[in-house]
Amino acid sequence: MTRIKWALFLVGMAFVIGSCQRNPLRVDVSDVETGQTVKFYDDALFADEALTKERIAELEQEYGRFFELFNYHMIGIGGPEDEGFLSQLKSFVADTMIVSLKQQADQLIDKEALAHDFTQAFKHYHYYFPQKVVPTIYTCISGLNQSVVLADSLIGISLDKYLGADSPYYPSLGIANYKIRNMHPQKIVSDAMHFWGATEFPISNRASKVIENMVYQGSLLYFVEAMMPDLPDSLIVGYTDAQLAFCEESEAAMWSYMAEQNLLFSTKRMDIKRYVDDGPYTSSFTTESPGRVGAWLGWQIVRSYMKKNPEVSLQQLMEQQDYLSILNQSGYQPE
Repeated sequence: MTRIKWALFLVGMAFVIGSCQRNPLRVDVSDVETGQTVKFYDDALFADEALTKERIAELEQEYGRFFELFNYHMIGIGGPEDEGFLSQLKSFVADTMIVSLKQQADQLIDKEALAHDFTQAFKHYHYYFPQKVVPTIYTCISGLNQSVVLADSLIGISLDKYLGADSPYYPSLGIANYKIRNMHPQKIVSDAMHFWGATEFPISNRASKVIENMVYQGSLLYFVEAMMPDLPDSLIVGYTDAQLAFCEESEAAMWSYMAEQNLLFSTKRMDIKRYVDDGPYTSSFTTESPGRVGAWLGWQIVRSYMKKNPEVSLQQLMEQQDYLSILNQSGYQPE
């Protein structure tokens, strides 16, 4: 074989190998238009220290439903029609802790990059679900209240819940370390997409078994993966590299244990919580294990199912509420 033919052969093989290894979720969304808007309510609220009734009316007009959710549900001061509303909102904006949270968020969070990441994620969403509403994103400072608030066509993000694991505010509130670990800017978009997926595709009220909850939670992780296909698994699921390595190395052992102990088909609420709820670790396994190993295993089941059934669309997956059917058709058998 001549040198030129050998070079062409190598290029061809590299293309074949690359094609085989290509992530099927990495789709071209460059031409997808969503019309999505990202609005920085925190900047608007803190832009004018002299809040007046006129300014409040402007904010209410511009931010509409989110303005209501923020005041009623995130900081709990009611609405403009309530007595004392204006003074309470002024006190909130002037509070030294709130001002500090706002300053830290401005220093740590690149809003231009954040808006870009949301746009990319929802381009993928619109690609897979063209008939569904693409929500408007609102950022705010909530005084360390809710991380994410959702309504029919909006997502509100409390930036002060993503200031990093070294923020002194979180331990003082008694927040557990395993939760603090994921309160950093890189988790904002994936958290929002996870919540949005859970809202748009809620779990079946017939899902009473551990394995059904595992598969459902796995489908949400797969949904986030589809929305953000370049995001590392560790950020999608919220594990450290060591925790992710533990799961990958112990996958077969964890699955075998749950099967042998008849846990997969348990309907006990505490068993469901043990395997799909977050925690410092999963009590059935070592302290090196992360929480939510059931959700991680469910994710591997869903990945196996989608790989084995390429004709199934993401929309069909997310609307499928027969979780045992997904398991049975997945061919999942870790080694």
